[in-house]
Amino acid sequence: MEDISLHILDIVENSIRALATRIKIKIEENMEKDWLTLEIEDNGQGMDEVTKDKALDPFFTTKATRRVGLGLPLLHQAARETGGKLEISSEAGKKTRIKTTFRYSHPDRKPLGNIEETLLVLAAGYPEVDFIYEHKKENRVYRWDSKKIKDKNDDRSNH
Repeated sequence: MEDISLHILDIVENSIRALATRIKIKIEENMEKDWLTLEIEDNGQGMDEVTKDKALDPFFTTKATRRVGLGLPLLHQAARETGGKLEISSEAGKKTRIKTTFRYSHPDRKPLGNIEETLLVLAAGYPEVDFIYEHKKENRVYRWDSKKIKDKNDDRSNH
């Protein structure tokens, strides 16, 4: 995958397949510490320990239509190439959290890509899912919540 926004799309689609109805996507750019962090947390079905342990194996997938699952292994590789890492925490039946750290200044760090377009595709394609996006950079924080937008649109259509 060419940029981080495509990794986000892939992981979020996994969350949706796991029946998530609320997905938080956080990006933090910390130039002082030289890290870029991507965190995606969902309230889906979660993974048992066996699945979690195999999740970074490209020859493991829970999808019946394929024999390989490259999303998380490719993200893990992209992080490692910059001196970063990927961590998975999950509770079966409750939630999953993927946290990926990249060295910010590393020449092999992938660009963020078109985050706005990714969010738009997700929100339009999965209106039943609430997406929360937070982006921190230096002293600024940008937040976007699809539920608030839906609620405002519902209020307008009822008047």
